[in-house]
Amino acid sequence: MKNRSMYWRMVTGSLARRRSRMITALLAIAMGATILSGLVTIYYDIPRQMGKEFRSYGANMIIIPTDSDKKISEDQLKEITELIPSDKLVGLAPYIYQNAKINEQPYMVAGTDLAGAKENSPYWLINGDWPTDHKQVLLGNEISKAIGLETGDKFTLNTPKEDGDMTATDFEVAGTVTTGGKEEELIFMSLEDIREIIGNQELDVVECSVEAEAESLQLIADKISENDRDLTPQLVKRVTESQDVVLNKLQALVWIVTVIVLFIMMICVSTTMMAVVTERRREIGLKKALGASNKSVVIDFLGEGVVLGIAGGLLGVVLGYIFAQRVSISVFARKVSFLWSLVPLTILVSVIITVIACLIPVSKAVDVEPALVLRGE
Repeated sequence: MKNRSMYWRMVTGSLARRRSRMITALLAIAMGATILSGLVTIYYDIPRQMGKEFRSYGANMIIIPTDSDKKISEDQLKEITELIPSDKLVGLAPYIYQNAKINEQPYMVAGTDLAGAKENSPYWLINGDWPTDHKQVLLGNEISKAIGLETGDKFTLNTPKEDGDMTATDFEVAGTVTTGGKEEELIFMSLEDIREIIGNQELDVVECSVEAEAESLQLIADKISENDRDLTPQLVKRVTESQDVVLNKLQALVWIVTVIVLFIMMICVSTTMMAVVTERRREIGLKKALGASNKSVVIDFLGEGVVLGIAGGLLGVVLGYIFAQRVSISVFARKVSFLWSLVPLTILVSVIITVIACLIPVSKAVDVEPALVLRGE
């Protein structure tokens, strides 16, 4: 125990006597550990952040009846909701579609859960407000321009009955929607309003926005399909594939940058330790002249490397979290969570890299010839 205590006192004393060089090595290690800790934190948080980001581009899974002649019942909708993990479900919007006319011009009405549609589609540009009251609609921009209706205007919607006659219902435009897509050609209203008009309680399609990667999303889709063969879940590939492509590229970039930074850190530490060995040639020669073995010289230098690695790793963990937090807020406008499991990993990698960086300087240290050094050669 005394020998071990004395050893660590010698190591720390040696570091303290060469503060300027050791601070340089420590900063290099801390910088590498900061990048490692920060980028790995971002690496593991990217799927969550990207998932949230891509949810702003609309639903990533739709569920339709397997038989095109059938509909989706309320019981089936309840099953779907139960099979999607609540912590992953961003929004769920069932739809009923119905042909209708305004001023004898044919249009398509989409009855939906407006709250769920709003969660699914934050990218929609709304001029006015989402409908909140009975007999209010959200009008597609193309329809608004075609018939000259604006927010606050009232109009009569004619929908067909089963006997062929038309039912006239008065509505108010709560707002208009612009997306650059098919939504601009639809009239959105609540499920309650459309069911009151047509009397149909069954659904045509269910759109879901789920915070998950393509693989996890496919597992959810398979579970829904296995649970009810009358339902066919389909992934919206333009969303899920784009998310996976971007995610893979970002994660690859993170690893490349991390490896490069760690390599640069190793070079910097190795160069600093080489300078330390050069400065300590007389000290090393004296130790060997007094009987110190090559092994003890190696252990001394590696001990200093281990101390530097631990100190740099600890500093890097703190700075890495701050770095990851800044990057995440700047890029995704969201905070990252601290990964406690990353603390021992960062310290371990820092120690390993530092020890590897010390190998060449240590090999030079054991080659010192005591007689030559002590004579000043």
